[in-house]
Order: sequence, then C-alpha cells, then structure tokens
Amino acid sequence: MQKIKINLGPKTYDIEIEAGILEKIGGKIKDFVHGEKIAIITDTNVDPIYGEILENSLKKEGYIVQRIVFKAGEQSKNLQVLEKVYSELSDFGLTRSDLIITLGGGVTGDLGGFAAATFLRGVDFIQVPTSLLAQIDSSVGGKVAVDLPSGKNLAGNFYQPKAVYIDPKLLKTLPKKYLHDGFAEAIKYSCIRDIELFEKFESMNTDEDIINSSEEIIFRCCSIKGKIVEGDEFDKGERMVLNFGHTIGHAVEKYYGFNKYTHGEGVGIGMIRITDTTEKLNITEKGTTERIKNLLEKFNLPTSVTLKSCEIHEIIKMDKKKSGSKITIVLLKKLGQGELLKIDFKNIGEYII
Repeated sequence: MQKIKINLGPKTYDIEIEAGILEKIGGKIKDFVHGEKIAIITDTNVDPIYGEILENSLKKEGYIVQRIVFKAGEQSKNLQVLEKVYSELSDFGLTRSDLIITLGGGVTGDLGGFAAATFLRGVDFIQVPTSLLAQIDSSVGGKVAVDLPSGKNLAGNFYQPKAVYIDPKLLKTLPKKYLHDGFAEAIKYSCIRDIELFEKFESMNTDEDIINSSEEIIFRCCSIKGKIVEGDEFDKGERMVLNFGHTIGHAVEKYYGFNKYTHGEGVGIGMIRITDTTEKLNITEKGTTERIKNLLEKFNLPTSVTLKSCEIHEIIKMDKKKSGSKITIVLLKKLGQGELLKIDFKNIGEYII
C-alpha cells in the first residue's frame, strides 16, 4: 500500500493506493464518520460490478447504506441529474454528520462531489475512483462540478474529500477505450512535470504494460498533482499547468456533444494542437510534438480533429482560465517542463490555430 498526504491545513487528507482496498473501506472510514448513514453515488456502468462490494463492506461496520445510481456518461453531468441526486439524498434522510462516497469515474466524482459540497451546505465525502483517469487526476484536488449548456464544469466548487481510496485492481474491468482515455491524462502529467515517466511510457507497447505499471503510474501522477494542489488549492496560479491540452480538449468535447470524444481523447488532441503551434513559434523544443503524437497513436488515441480555429475560439470564450480580456494558456518549453503564459484573448489565434 502506498500513501500520499495532501497537506491543506485543516482540510488535509490521505490518498491510499492498494490492490483490494475496495473491500476494506468500511473499516477505514471510522475515524471521520460521525453519523450512521452513507450514500454511495455511482453510475449504471460501475454499480453492477462494484456497488454491492462497497455496500457490503460498509454494512459490515453497521452503517445504513443507500446506493444512488445515475445513467453513465458525461451527458448526465448536469443540473437535472444533480437535482435527482439531491432528491434521493433527501429521501434517504442524509444529515451533515453522515457521509457521501463517490464510486466511479470522473463524471461520478465531479457530480457526486458537487452534490456533497452543496447538499445541506456541505456533507463530508470520500472518493473511490474506478477509472484510470479518475484515479490519477479528477479524484484528487477537490474540484467538483457539473456542466452547463454553455460549457464544461461551469457550475462547481472547490471541496476537498476526507480521503481518496484507489484500488488498481478495478482497472482490469475497465473497457479498453477508457483505459486509453486515462492514459492520455497520464501522458499529460509526464509532459508537464516528469520526463522520466514520459520515457517510461515510450518504452511501453501494450495495454498489459499499462495495467502492470498502474500502481506506479497512479502514485507518480497523484504525487505531482498533490504537490501542485498544496501550493495552489484554488487554481489561481501554478495549478493551471494541470490543464495542458484542456483548453482545446474541452472545446472538442463540447463541439461534438460530449459523445464522440472522451475527455482524455480531447486532451490528447489539445496537447498536439497547441504544441505543434508553439514549436513553430520556437517556444517549444523541436521534436516534442512528434514524440507526443507517436505515443498517443501507439495507444490508438486521436491526435487531430476537423474543427476550425474560429469554432474553438468561440467555445473557449467561456474557459475558466479566462480572466477579463486575458487568458492563461499552458504550453511546454520541453518535455517535462510545462509553463503558463498569460495573453490577451484577442491574440489567441497566434497560439490556437
């Protein structure tokens, strides 16, 4: 078992990474659960596989448990589904001394975490991520949100979990598409902060290689994010470097209605598009784009999309990294060295073309 402490003063919590930890969660949460009820928020993909296992672990310790299940997919991360979750929490009689557990991928963690942050003005919650993307990224750092028609994650909050429990064994049931989806985010981490991890990825060739290295990948990515979050909890500065590839990636996701490209696929496209431009501007070390592109394509991840610059620019007008007439973009000086650049939005076409 590996443990990472996220030091945030009174909001400090641990990330625990251990194969088989899912079945032990009931015994691990006693120190910070003061009530008797626990609501598990999960989706229709994850619940049939892992919902009962987690519920039984909690019931063994005497908790009263209710599973709240919504339809899987980014399309469910909206205010209408959130309202239904609120109703089920209310019907269950959940109080502020009780607990919410999010069991699932990034959508579940975002939606369930936002429900926890806002129901009764805040109920404690823990994250149990089941996808690679959630295990290395979205379950850590306290960003919770739902999408609005005008953009992704526009209604949200910073609300830290009490703990994050990561079971690498759960990746064995993850569909190939979503294993690669998460791997794209892992590549992002290596691009911005860990050249040795990037080089390790270049030596890998199969999905089995990803699974066999999953505990190390999770630990290294969570360690990177943890250090960044400790220094910038509310995304005012350095934390924005975690959004490498995301400005364009979110635009790709939204343009295609969140049903053609996964989040990781969008991020991969975004990383290539911005880096290709910054190489041409002599900001990024030559050959960087090709190395990222070769790695993405090795694992069947898309690297381009038919989407005009003007269409991307229109969508990113609502990007959260935009402040007034300025926007912060994330670029690479070289592999392992991500940097932030604040520019006038009117000049966005120089970098996103």
